[in-house]
Amino acid sequence: MTNSSPTFLLGGELPVRRLGFGAMRLTGWRPETDRAGPISVARRAVELGVTFIDTADSYGLGANEELLAEALHPYADGLVIATKAGQSRPGRGKWVPLGRPEYLVQQAELSLRRLRVERVDLFQLHRVDPKVPEDEQYDALAQLRADGTVRHVGLSEVGVEQIERARRFVDVASVQNLYNVGDRRHEEVLEHCEREGIAFVPWLPIANGSADADVTAALAAVAEEISLATEGKPVTSTQVALAWLLARSPVVVPIPGTSSAAHLEENVAAADLRLGPEQFARLSALRPAPV
Repeated sequence: MTNSSPTFLLGGELPVRRLGFGAMRLTGWRPETDRAGPISVARRAVELGVTFIDTADSYGLGANEELLAEALHPYADGLVIATKAGQSRPGRGKWVPLGRPEYLVQQAELSLRRLRVERVDLFQLHRVDPKVPEDEQYDALAQLRADGTVRHVGLSEVGVEQIERARRFVDVASVQNLYNVGDRRHEEVLEHCEREGIAFVPWLPIANGSADADVTAALAAVAEEISLATEGKPVTSTQVALAWLLARSPVVVPIPGTSSAAHLEENVAAADLRLGPEQFARLSALRPAPV
């Protein structure tokens, strides 16, 4: 089974390869003392053909954006750097939504400086702040797009009704929700995005160690089948999980993240992996345990 088109037109006009890179793991809570490793991973991603990189103002308290600029600026033609705002980091391991309009505007301006760009290609609301009227948050995004600060607007961890409320104010180019073969709580959102031509960007696209045992076993079985069919060329469960996402819908744009060059190369190679119809159906038929 093919993975459909290898590219997606973000906002209907901005092409990106459908297997991107999530940059969060390149920086920790505080800036790394050794930047050479993370910088080399970011550069390797582009060398491997990645054209969509996702970051956020809250990753490393801005250090993640700065590192990407250090590694990749001036940016290659066609490289899209997406960032997010709307999550504050009051402490290690703490994430608190902060969607006051003036804060979102401020963070967009700071992202411009840290990324060294004149316009953010994709600016995403990291979380809808329940303490701030939704309309005010969406209106701030609309104003940023109207004044040219951002090219396209996205949302994260939202439901269908929130997407449609936001679209009263601004075109929504992407939705970034938790989704993988072992966690499909946002199936309805994915289906809505497919109908509306909105990019669906799964964060945590690879089921982690807490995945249902049946899911883990099924991924391993398919990986072994493909390895045997290709005369022993190793295929991993991670690659199968990413290949399933790419085959699941033409609007899916996974962003697996890593700080390892070897894992990066493994992830990117999943774009060329083809699941057979029966293998795809078998994984799709899994019913992960309720979350």
